[in-house]
Amino acid sequence: MNIVESCEAIRKNRNDLLSILNQLRVGSIMLDENGNTLFASNHVLNIFGITAHEAAGMPIEKLLRTNRSELLQLISGNRAKEGRFTLETDSPGGRHFWLEIEAVKDPEDAGRKILFLYDVSEVYGLRNLLKGKAGFQDMIGKSQAIEKVFAQIKSIAGFPWTVLIEGETGTGKELAARAIHSLGHRKDKPFIAVNCAGLTDSLLTSQLFGHTRGAFTGAVSSHKGVFETAEGGTVFLDEIGDISVNVQANLLRFLESHEITVLGESISKTVDVRIITATNKNLSGEVQKGAFRADLLYRIRVARIALPPLRARREDIPLLASHFLSEAAAFSGKTITEISTGAMALLLAYSWPGNVRELRSTVDFAVIHADTPVIRPADLPREISDFKGETSPLPLEGIKDEREAFSEALRQSNGNRARAARILGISRATFYRRLSLIERQQ
Repeated sequence: MNIVESCEAIRKNRNDLLSILNQLRVGSIMLDENGNTLFASNHVLNIFGITAHEAAGMPIEKLLRTNRSELLQLISGNRAKEGRFTLETDSPGGRHFWLEIEAVKDPEDAGRKILFLYDVSEVYGLRNLLKGKAGFQDMIGKSQAIEKVFAQIKSIAGFPWTVLIEGETGTGKELAARAIHSLGHRKDKPFIAVNCAGLTDSLLTSQLFGHTRGAFTGAVSSHKGVFETAEGGTVFLDEIGDISVNVQANLLRFLESHEITVLGESISKTVDVRIITATNKNLSGEVQKGAFRADLLYRIRVARIALPPLRARREDIPLLASHFLSEAAAFSGKTITEISTGAMALLLAYSWPGNVRELRSTVDFAVIHADTPVIRPADLPREISDFKGETSPLPLEGIKDEREAFSEALRQSNGNRARAARILGISRATFYRRLSLIERQQ
């Protein structure tokens, strides 16, 4: 092979390698010893909207649009254990990026660095989207009803009082309890939840207070109870209204003395835990029926929180549904981006006996059955799509033509429905319901 053929073979191999490199969804940059760009792959050029000529010789901090000293320190130190660090930056065109960057030494020249860039914007964007939609801790909502709950949680979190959380099934009682715990001074200690429903007296007593080996038939080994396990932290007793009178007496004794006696032992021990309870029952009514001790009720409801049912905070439904849609789509891997107006109107009209838990289940069901990027009425469960309940009338005094009013509001808001609802002076829930009716009439 002569020199010309050798050069041509080298050129072809170089072009083949560049073609392979540029097809990868991983950006690559080569830096000289001064931190200036020697080479940038097509993926990098596309991210930042520049040409190879513009990138040549460009200082890395200018290309990545970040602080030079900090960037070079990260590159030289590879601070992350796995050799990657995350950079948040913008392209000249205004696009926002999250990049994971891996820096390695050039095997041909120890003074040079090779950077590998992984675009993880979608992952970080989804995380921020979900975080931004959480109104308070892990509880979601912006309605007056739920904002009142958030305020109550903040006001009682820092005190050692026992708390009674009341609400229908599926309203998020455990989320509220966890929020109280995480905002208090016990946040670094254990949070243990116990569902009291369906447990026999012996099982529940053993679970709460613990037992020694041989304390009763079947006790083949010793067991530490949740009160002792949660030392310094919080115990959440869900469905407190379902415990028997006998267990109520033991719980009352603990609340008065902060002492427990393990089954099979005779010596009591002091335990420091905060008690938060929850129920979907009317405990005052249970007291009148003789099913719940009045003295225990007074002990556990020193602080009280009443969680509103979902039907009492309908304006939160679009926010909750959007949040659950993002989670379900990410979990399933399906590209589903929104809920149609018609489907949202059905969600807003439904009575939601299962509350937020049922709404989450409904959105998951819709994601499973949807075959387009948009959730449509046909994708919803039958109990939702066939619901014939009544909706609230639209409070638009002085407006003669409702269709014209909605069209004008959407025009002024550039299609932003939340802003259009504010222009009309109505909630988003009402806006979606009425807009769906208007569209059906056309």
